[in-house]
Order: sequence, then C-alpha cells, then structure tokens
Amino acid sequence: MSDNPLPPILQFGTSRFLQAHVDLFVSQALERGTALGRIAVVQSTDSPASTARTAALASGTAYRVLVQGIDNGQVIEQNHWASAISHALHATEQWPALRRGFVEQVKVVISNTGDRGYQLDPRDTPALLDALAPAPVSFPAKLLVLLHDRWQQNAHASLSLFPCELVVRNGDVLRDLLAGLARKWALGDGFEAWLTQHCRWANSLVDRIVSQALEPVGAVAEPYALWAIERQDGLTLPCTHEAIVLTDDLDQFERLKLFTLNLGHSYLAERWLADARPEHETVYQAMHSPALRGDLERLWANEVLPVFAALGQLDAAQRYVDSVRERFANPFLQHRLADIAANHNDKKQRRLLPLVELAEQIVPGLEQPMLRAALNSQR
Repeated sequence: MSDNPLPPILQFGTSRFLQAHVDLFVSQALERGTALGRIAVVQSTDSPASTARTAALASGTAYRVLVQGIDNGQVIEQNHWASAISHALHATEQWPALRRGFVEQVKVVISNTGDRGYQLDPRDTPALLDALAPAPVSFPAKLLVLLHDRWQQNAHASLSLFPCELVVRNGDVLRDLLAGLARKWALGDGFEAWLTQHCRWANSLVDRIVSQALEPVGAVAEPYALWAIERQDGLTLPCTHEAIVLTDDLDQFERLKLFTLNLGHSYLAERWLADARPEHETVYQAMHSPALRGDLERLWANEVLPVFAALGQLDAAQRYVDSVRERFANPFLQHRLADIAANHNDKKQRRLLPLVELAEQIVPGLEQPMLRAALNSQR
C-alpha cells in the first residue's frame, strides 16, 4: 500500500446509489478543485453483484451516470462521467492492506451498507483486533477494528464519518453502536472517549432516486439530488457541491423525505404485494393507475400532511409532496416496485410507524386507517 496509497476518502459500499450520488458529487468537485481527494471503495459483503462492481471499479476507469427526468416541467437528459474512484478493495481479501492504509491516509469515511448494514454478527470477537486476524464479518465490526488501529497509531489525525444509510440520525446511531461494541469487547475508556468525542460522526440525509444500474458500473438517476448534513464543529467534508446542504435543522429534511417519498414508495410496494400487481410494474406505471394514484394522493392529503400542519410545516411539506409527485411520474426511470419491496416489513417499521406515533402525540384525533392497515399486514 505504501507505493499505491489510499486516497483520503474511504467508502463502504459499491451501490449504484453511491455511484450516482456521493461519488458523482466528488467527481464533479474534483473538476472544480473543491474536493478533498479521490475515493477508495470497499466491498464489505461477498455478493456476486458487489464483487463484479468492485472488479470494474478497481480499473479506475470513468463510468457513466445518465441523469434523466423532469425538472420544473423541463425534460432533462444528461450524461455525466464520474472518475472520483481510484481504488476498489474487497475487505475479506485485502484486509491487511486496508488496515494499513486506513491508519495512514484516510480523513473521511462514507458508508451506505443497505437495510441490514448495522446488524452485528456473533462471529465477530475481540480476537479480530490481532494484526494477523482476518476481516470481521459485519460492517460495524470492520469499522471498529479500523478505528481501533487508528486510535493506537494515529490518534491525533482528524477523522469525519458520514453514514448515508436511511436511518434517522444515522451518525448518532452508528457512533452509539460502535461504542457499545467497544464496551462489549472491553477496549477501555480511553478508546471509547476517542471514538465518541474525537471522531466527528455526521448525521445526514441522502435523497436521490437511482433506479437502474448500468453494466458493469454506472447508473441511471433522476435530476433531483440532495445530501443534507447536520452542521457541527470540526467536520471535514469530502467536497463542496451545490447538492450538499449544511443545516442546523436536519430533522425537517428527514421528516419530509421519510414521511412523503419513502413512505410513498413503501405504500406503493404494499399495494403491489397485496394486490398481486404486475411483476415488473414500476413507480411510473403505478402513478398512471388512476385508482392507485388516487389512493396515494389521499394518503398524503389525509394521513401525512395533517401531521406537518400540526408541526407548523404545511407549506414546506406541500411543496415537497409536489416535487415527489413529479419525481414519481418521471417517465425515464424504470424504478421497479419489486426492488422497493425488498425488506418490506422492516422498511414499513422505519417509514410508516414513526409517523403514526408522531401523530398520536401531536394530532391525537387523526385516524390514519391506510397507514395502520399497512402496518398490520405482513407481506
């Protein structure tokens, strides 16, 4: 690794979403001289699809991001070539090199590890801290070993971490998860204090529909893109970009996306499953089913927007629903409901249940029968 050092940004995850979101932002910022540097991506699972992407990304060749959609009524169709990724590593096969490079070079960590990425694995034990140990199984344990190495050898260097998983206050959640694992592994108060106080854990929200993969790497995405990051002292950003917003009120961004776009997707997936709708139906096709479109509109109007009204955020929520409606009706994106329905019951617990619980607190008379029916079903 010394003759081919890691760049300053390390990314866990090879998904098409990251390729068309964070990775594209960094690529565009590099062209303007406003990025921290290039990116090393880490494959943290053993899925064949991830392995194929890692092999393609390892070449360092630019890949295509096709941006298609409707933006304020105007048709957008643009090809972008992303070239920020300089390294692609398989964690299991290249773990010693990754450990060395993390200690020496990395300044920013980005992750997007899927719906179950924060799950721990009982096979991960403190023995994995040994210099000759293989890679841990779970993403949290992998990250904990890397951070422990950093604390032992390069503790004074700054490190900012940007979880991009769709978890409310994802930075706090991942920080607390690793602190709990550190206590379980008896790594000591000094390390835990460094982990929680020296490292900068960013709460953030990512928002872009990336509907298709291009082979071997690349993606098709909509024009809309947002990365909202909660402001904090000492945070090192991977780049500056017009889609990156630093905010003191991340909760509002999270509520808007979770309770309108993500909730809308999961409601359409619920209906796709419950009604045995066509196998390859897309969001665009669902939006052109009068009955299904009407039910979604009623859900937003009667069970979602009244909660935002009680929060004093009705105007902002209505504008966001208007933008989501345009995004769902994007004729270019082949966003399959079958893909959205993956891990459906888990997603309902994250996307629907918090809104019902919030309504019980601030709009106790709101019945929300459609949301409750979806939550009570097991698909």
